[in-house]
Amino acid sequence: MRPFKHPPASELILERVLYALSDPVRLEIVQRLADVAEASCGELDGGRPKSSMSHHFRVLRDAGLVMTKSVGTTHMNSLRRADLDDRFPGLLDAILAQRS
Repeated sequence: MRPFKHPPASELILERVLYALSDPVRLEIVQRLADVAEASCGELDGGRPKSSMSHHFRVLRDAGLVMTKSVGTTHMNSLRRADLDDRFPGLLDAILAQRS
C-alpha cells in the first residue's frame, strides 16, 4: 500500500480548503473529526459507498484538512487543526462555529 500524500502546511491554499469544505459530506467529516483525536474511514462514512468516500477523503487530504495514516488495514484520519490554524488563523474555528 502506497503512503498517502499530504501537502506541507506552507503550501495550503485557501481556495482548495474552501472548495473541500463546500461539499456537505466533507464538511460533516471535518466537523466530526474536530470532536475526536482520530477516526477510521468506516467511523466517518455515514453508510455511504466506499468509492465515494475515497474521493471525499482524497479531496480533504489534497486540501490539507485531513491527515490519513494506515494502521494495519485501517485508515485513520485526523484533522490538521494546528497546520490550518497556523496558515489561516481563525478560519477553522469560524467554520466549525456554524454547525447546524
